[in-house]
Amino acid sequence: MLTFVVRVWVPDRPGALGQVASRIGAVRGDVVGIDILERGAGMAIDELVVTLASADLVDLLVTEIGEVDGVAVEEIRSVPAGRPESAIVALQIAARLVDLDQHKLLDGLCVETLQFLEADWVVALSPSEEQVHVELGDAPAPGWLGAFIIGSRHLEPTKQHQTAPHDLAWASLDGHDVAVVAGRVTRAFRSRERQQLDLFGRIAGGLLRPAA
Repeated sequence: MLTFVVRVWVPDRPGALGQVASRIGAVRGDVVGIDILERGAGMAIDELVVTLASADLVDLLVTEIGEVDGVAVEEIRSVPAGRPESAIVALQIAARLVDLDQHKLLDGLCVETLQFLEADWVVALSPSEEQVHVELGDAPAPGWLGAFIIGSRHLEPTKQHQTAPHDLAWASLDGHDVAVVAGRVTRAFRSRERQQLDLFGRIAGGLLRPAA
């Protein structure tokens, strides 16, 4: 069996997700995981982890799901078999961050963020000083990122998507002039992902505080 993550837009109405699952079953697919990434304006954006007998069924799967009224497939991508649930992965990341030495914490946070969010780049920087501490991938200039973070500090993580570029997500480390910024051009960041990154930042900020 092959495993795929299918990101779908579903009307936020009773039974809609069940109809999608039924269509998946029609092509001998099995839904083995669901993440609700965002809800609002009468729609939900879900990521379904689906197993299929063959990659040849992917196009048929997309067609079948699209037959449900109001449903659209945003993206489908192959993932390794046995992929753990994102909630479990997030807890594992938190545990690994706690185990890190302080001088390795920002590096670890950026590596974990890059992998967990499947981002194209991640930067840890001090926005007010435009100082980059860690950079993974080809990120924008630190001056632009610093100005952007300072200008966006009033936004709550769950509200970032309403005004922020869809290809950026960020989190400030509580008690420190440090922010972690991630970029991804393959698909938009959603509320759940932004909240998860914010929590990683809060954990790292707490760990960086000097012991009382």
